[in-house]
Amino acid sequence: MAKKAVKKAATKKAAPKKAKVAKSAVKKTAKKTTKKVAKKAAKKK
Repeated sequence: MAKKAVKKAATKKAAPKKAKVAKSAVKKTAKKTTKKVAKKAAKKK
């Protein structure tokens, strides 16, 4: 747990903007995939 906290602190200090961008990108891709899966499920029904 301590190591993870240290890594998080280091990454936050080093590149908070990059982390934010990465998070938003992950959210966007997750939304896209869920939409695709939903469409496929609807087609199957």
